[in-house]
Amino acid sequence: MQIAKEISVTTRTAPAAAQATVYGYPRQGQGRELKKAVEGYWKGRVDATALRSVAAGLRAANGRRLAEAGIDEVPTGDFSLYDHVLDTTVMVGAIPERHREAVAADPLAGYFAMARGTQEVAPLEMTKWFDTNYHYLVPELGPGTVFSAHSARQVAELREALALGLTARPVLVGPVTYLLLAKPAPGVAAGFDPLTLLDRILPVYAEVLADLRAAGAEWVQLDEPALVQDRTPAELNAAARAYRDLGALTDRPKLLVASYFDRLGDALPVLAKAPVEGLALDFTGPAAANLDDLAAVGGLPGKRLVAGVVDGRNVWVADLEKALATLGTLLGLAGRVDVAASCSLLHVPLDASAEKDVDPQILRWLSFARQKTAEVVTLAKGLSAGAAAVAGELSANRAALASRAHSPLTRNPDVRARAAAVTPADARRSEAYAERAAAQRARLRLPLLPTTTIGSFPQTAELRGARADLRAGRIDADGYEERIRAEIEEVVAYQEEAGLDVLVHGEPERNDMVQYFAERLDGYLATRHGWVQSYGTRYVRPPILAGDISRPAPMTVRWTSYAQSLTDRPVKGMLTGPVTMLAWSFVRDDQPLADTARQVALALRDEVTDLEAVGTSVIQVDEPALRETLPLRAADRPGYLAWATEAFRLSTCGVRPDTQIHTHMCYAEFGDIVQAIDDLDADVISLEAARSHMQVARELAAHDYPREAGPGVWDIHSPRVPSPEEAAALLRAGLRAIPAERLWVNPDCGLKTRGWPETRASLDHLVAAARTVRAELSPS
Repeated sequence: MQIAKEISVTTRTAPAAAQATVYGYPRQGQGRELKKAVEGYWKGRVDATALRSVAAGLRAANGRRLAEAGIDEVPTGDFSLYDHVLDTTVMVGAIPERHREAVAADPLAGYFAMARGTQEVAPLEMTKWFDTNYHYLVPELGPGTVFSAHSARQVAELREALALGLTARPVLVGPVTYLLLAKPAPGVAAGFDPLTLLDRILPVYAEVLADLRAAGAEWVQLDEPALVQDRTPAELNAAARAYRDLGALTDRPKLLVASYFDRLGDALPVLAKAPVEGLALDFTGPAAANLDDLAAVGGLPGKRLVAGVVDGRNVWVADLEKALATLGTLLGLAGRVDVAASCSLLHVPLDASAEKDVDPQILRWLSFARQKTAEVVTLAKGLSAGAAAVAGELSANRAALASRAHSPLTRNPDVRARAAAVTPADARRSEAYAERAAAQRARLRLPLLPTTTIGSFPQTAELRGARADLRAGRIDADGYEERIRAEIEEVVAYQEEAGLDVLVHGEPERNDMVQYFAERLDGYLATRHGWVQSYGTRYVRPPILAGDISRPAPMTVRWTSYAQSLTDRPVKGMLTGPVTMLAWSFVRDDQPLADTARQVALALRDEVTDLEAVGTSVIQVDEPALRETLPLRAADRPGYLAWATEAFRLSTCGVRPDTQIHTHMCYAEFGDIVQAIDDLDADVISLEAARSHMQVARELAAHDYPREAGPGVWDIHSPRVPSPEEAAALLRAGLRAIPAERLWVNPDCGLKTRGWPETRASLDHLVAAARTVRAELSPS
C-alpha cells in the first residue's frame, strides 16, 4: 500500500509522461535469419546485396515490433552483421594496416576478414564483452593511428527507421569505452595506452554526431559501460574531458550517456556534471546502488534520466511493484525519467511465448526480449498515470512471482542437505601436485610436448541432421546411436592416424557444452528457441536454472568408455565445469550464486567419480567462463573467486592421484585471474593463446605457475589453417615461458564450428610442429 501511495503522489508531480525505450534488441530474427544469410555469404551462396536486404528486413521488423509494443523511442545502430565494436572500428577508420587493402577493395569482405581472418591475414583478437558471454573484436591502436569518420552505416540505419515513421535514437559505443577496450597494435610497445588517443578521436565523434543530427537524430546514445569498472583518476579525467568537449559542440544532437552492468561509482559525479542532456543508468542487481549514489550527487536536475529497472540479462519476470517504487523515487532526482531495460536485450532470447514445450507454470515466470519490452511499457505507463492504470498487469505479475516463490519445483531438500554437509576437505586433492604428477607420468607415459585437442570435433551437417531426424521421429534411438558410434569411430581413428597423444571422443552426441548437461540434470530447463548471440554467427541456447540441481544418472560415461575401447591411447572424459554451467545459463535470482554453484559441483563430482571408476585416466572439466564471470569491481572479486575455485575443486578432487585433471579456458583476459587459475589445482590447463600471441604463457610464467599448461597454437575461430612453421613458432614462444616438461600442444578451443578439411590440415600441422620442436629439444 505504501508503494502505491508513493507512486501516485510522485506521479502527480511528474513534468511529462515517461517514455519507454530499450538500448538494443536481439539481431538474429525469429528463425536466425541473420546467421543463415551471413554464413551463406561466406560460402558464396548469398551475395552482398541479398545479405544487406535480409539485414534491412530484420531491422525494419524489429523497429516496427518495438513501436507496436509501445516503445516510444527505438534504438538504431545496435544491429550488426558481426559485432558492434567492430562496427565502431570501421566508423572511426581504425582499420589495422594488414586489413586496409581488403577493406578498400571490398568493404564487406574486408569487414569479415577483420572478424574471422583469411588464410593470409590474421583477424582481430576476440574477447568477452565485460562479464557477459558476448564476444567483441578488440580494436588495435598505436601512436600512429589516424582516425577518420565513416558514418554512412549509422546514418543509413537512422534514416531507415525515420522512413518507417519511428522515433529513433542512434546508439554508438562511446569514445572512452572504445579506447579503454582497445589494445596496442602488433609491433607497438606494450606500454602504449590507447586512451592517449582521446583528443585525436573526439573530432571524429563530433563529425559523426553532426552527420546524425543532419539526418534527423534528436538524441544520440553514447554507451560507456567501461566506466562502471574501477577507473583511475586519469581515466575519469579523460571521461570528463571527452564529454566536456562533446557537450560543447554546437552542431550535435542531444546526448544520452549510457552505462550498465554495475554501478557507476566515481564516474557518476563526473557524468552528472558533464554538459550532456541525459544519463542512462542501470538500477538492477549490484547497480541498484546507483539510486543512493545519484541522490548523493544531488540528482540530475534539468536532465533526462533513462532508468534501467528491468533486468536485461536474465530471463525472470521483473518485480513490477518494486521497479515502480524505484522509479517513483527517481522522479525527484531528475528533470525527466524514462524507463528502459538495464542494458541491451541482445543478451536474452527473443520470445518466451515460442517455447511450447515449457511447463505452463514455469513459462509464466519467464521474460525474454519481447516480454521485457512489455514490462518496460507497463512501467512507463504506471509511472506516468499511476499504479491504478496498470492494476491488471501488476496483479498478474504478483501472481507469477508468488507462483515461483512457493513452487516445489524450485527446492529439493536432499540436494540442499548434501550441499550443506560439504567440508573443506572435500575440495582438496589427497596428494600434492608433485606426487600426483609423478603418478600420472608413470600411468600415462606421454612424450615430451604431448599433443591433444580441447574436446569437440566438427559438428557436421550430417550430425545435426541426425539430431533433427531423431526429434522429428524420422529415425529411432537405435538409428541415432548407430550414427554416433560411427562418428566416434571415425574421430578416434583419425586422431590415431594423425599421431595425437591424448585423444577425445569428439562429442558428436552433444548439441552444446552446457545445454547437453543441463538436459540431463534435474533442476535445469532447456529451451527450443532461446537463441542468444555469443559471437558473429555463433548462437547458443542458454538453459535456465529453475530449481535445485542433481544428477539422476551418468551423463558421459557410456560414450567415453566406448571411445576408450577403440584405442590404447588415453581418451579424455569431457565435462563442463560448475562456473561455466552457471555463466552460460540463465541463473536463479532467488539464492546466492555460490549456493547454486555448489549444487552443480556436487552433480559433476558424481560424474567424475563414475568416469574414473570405468578406467578413464584423464578427465577435463572446462571452465572457460571463470574470467568472464569475474565481477567488474575489484572489491567484489575475492568473494567470487573463493566460491568459484572451490566449486571447481569440489567437482574434481575426489579422484586418485594418478588420474589427471585438465581444465580449459578461452577468449578472456587471463592476467586478472592467474592466482585463481593456480587455486583450481588442476594438473593441466589449456588456454587460448594464438590470437593474443602467447600472452597467457608469459602471464603464467610471471606468476611462477607450477603445473602443466597448453597455450593454444591454432586459432579455431578463424578459417585459417596455420602452417607447421607458424604453429612451431608459437610453440617456441610458449617454451620461452613454460618448461618443456610442463608444456602441452593443443588448439585454442574446441573444433565443433570448424569443417573437417581444415581440422585435418590444422591438426596435422600441429602434430608436425610438436615433432619438430621435440627434435630440437631432444634430437635422440
